[in-house]
Amino acid sequence: MYNLLKGKKGIIFGALDENSIAWKTAERVFEEGGKFVLTNAPIAMRMGKINELAQKTGAEIIPADATNIDDLQNLVTKAMEILGGKLDFVLHSIGMSVNVRKNIPYTESNYDFTLKGWDVSALSFHKVCQVLYKNDAMNPWGSIVALTYMAAQRTFPDYNDMADNKAYLESIARSFGYFFGKDKKVRVNTISQSPTPTTAGQGVKGFDGFISYAEKMSPLGNATAQECADYTVSLFSDLTRKVTMQNLFHDGGFSNVGVSQEVIEQFSK
Repeated sequence: MYNLLKGKKGIIFGALDENSIAWKTAERVFEEGGKFVLTNAPIAMRMGKINELAQKTGAEIIPADATNIDDLQNLVTKAMEILGGKLDFVLHSIGMSVNVRKNIPYTESNYDFTLKGWDVSALSFHKVCQVLYKNDAMNPWGSIVALTYMAAQRTFPDYNDMADNKAYLESIARSFGYFFGKDKKVRVNTISQSPTPTTAGQGVKGFDGFISYAEKMSPLGNATAQECADYTVSLFSDLTRKVTMQNLFHDGGFSNVGVSQEVIEQFSK
């Protein structure tokens, strides 16, 4: 590979199994010479295969509920101890909607479920950034990245309240990105990824049909989880030092296409 991350160290949130973007990113970071700790909520760790990933990449695992400040403080403190200093990169790859899981329509949202999903999917990013910021845990020119989706800007009815969560997440990247940039010279960005067949993504109603539609709409086709990992590595590297407070579309061009010839032909049959 290119040794883009040689000597760099960080934290990767959200690796569940080999379909996870966080999992693919961890593998690519390892290949590029980076070192990291892996973290996920205890319940997610029981469901997934994170131990397998840790063995493969030589990483240690620190369980943490990303909605809990005490857990995050413990995570950041221990990560710096294990890795031997401040961090250079952090990936926030966390998302969950109870309303989606329970097939509750957006117009009938259970607001207790809405708050839980918002806390896990969006507010947790602010909490992660706050703990990193207060602990001065990031090296200058470090990079913090969160994963999002274009439903933050456009309506995808079955994406439900996750669309609201992603819009809030992207706003946090801009707002915290300002302070991290001014005060710490640290970058904060979001990647708006193509629909990707991860464990979480496949929980959205009509997912298979939509991923096929997105493929037909995108000039370059859908971006895979592996390709998203490559893009994330570029944002962790020194090659993107002046990229911050951005929502970066990684979707094969989908976000800028009104209609494609393939879709016209499909509906002209």
